Amino acid sequence: MRTILITGPGGCGRTTVAAATALRAAGDGVDTLVLSADRTDTLGAALGTATGPVPVRAADRLTAWRPDATERFRDDLTAFQSRAANVLDLLGAARLDAEEVTPLPGAEELSFLRALRDAALSERYELLVVDLPPASRALALLSLPEELRRYLRRLLPPERQAARALRPVLGRLAGVPMPADWLYETAGRWDVELAAVESVLADRDTAVHLVAEPGPAAADAVRGACLGLALRGLRTEALIANRVLPETAHDPWLSRPSSDHHPSTSFAPLWDLTAQQGKTLAEWRESYDVHVVAHLGHDPRGADDLAALAVPGVNPAPAPVEWPVTDRIAEDGVLVWHIPLPGAIRDELDLIRRGDEIVITAGPFRRIVPLPSALRRCTVAGAALREGELRIRFAPDPGLWPRGT
Repeated sequence: MRTILITGPGGCGRTTVAAATALRAAGDGVDTLVLSADRTDTLGAALGTATGPVPVRAADRLTAWRPDATERFRDDLTAFQSRAANVLDLLGAARLDAEEVTPLPGAEELSFLRALRDAALSERYELLVVDLPPASRALALLSLPEELRRYLRRLLPPERQAARALRPVLGRLAGVPMPADWLYETAGRWDVELAAVESVLADRDTAVHLVAEPGPAAADAVRGACLGLALRGLRTEALIANRVLPETAHDPWLSRPSSDHHPSTSFAPLWDLTAQQGKTLAEWRESYDVHVVAHLGHDPRGADDLAALAVPGVNPAPAPVEWPVTDRIAEDGVLVWHIPLPGAIRDELDLIRRGDEIVITAGPFRRIVPLPSALRRCTVAGAALREGELRIRFAPDPGLWPRGT
């Protein structure tokens, strides 16, 4: 299954673009599911069909789904209380009734990630279109599975289960149930679920369509979003310039007013906005695959309006994201790790080696990445940023990588 993640700065029209993308794919005969992270039914407003916690048919070959985070959290907590019943009774803890459960901070994000996993692993659909939150929240959401798995492995490392055979004996001696088993079982189940979400995000058939309304403010937002996504190993397949006004050269009614026109009756502000959009589009085209979606003059509502939006179709042959290691030992005595970071600024980059991991900081974004196996036997020999690519040089450690091997 192909997965298209759609995000962008707040207010850029990403939900409308997600709905139009899904509708176009369905119209092309692709069984499509569009998944929304919005609390309010903006997706339903765009499609003209109300959406909610139960998937609904929005058009031929198109299903829409807006999961209910509260309901999922309630179900998860109820199941957890059942599994931990013995321990809760031992502690004298009062159990929560389902009616009094409200989502904790972060529960909504975890609930949505589980829904994304379930949707992506479904065999009913050929395409999943995901309407993510605004870019800043989307980047935090997409980093959550990897970060949580890392915390779980540090706090409850699997190797500590080696003494598991002793726990029944300890439990009988103490006369109480030992919580370690269910704790590790719960952590293991979370790890499996988070790994499944990670696999969806890391799949070569997963890509991002970034939506933005061209203008000075959006230019910085797009650069930051592309950088954050690249650091997560996600490919920005298309930059969709949304709500683009017609060019003045082809629309005389938008032409710049002559000096004898009274400012209050002129189209000068509209002309200036069009000029700003044109300048931003020209800059974007130098670095991104830009798709222009014209302004309809009103908020798109329903299938006819969505069909009028020139959103890109589904790429049948997406290019995989690669962080290759090249062997330059014969020429320069080093291995080079190539990490694409479009939009990165050298003064905002920082690298720290920690054992078999490397901590990469790029502007406001940070990621801890395991080193490829070959580089774990090397020391960092330097790094450089060239043409939007971070190139880290590693020199073989003679003690771990003897000469001649």
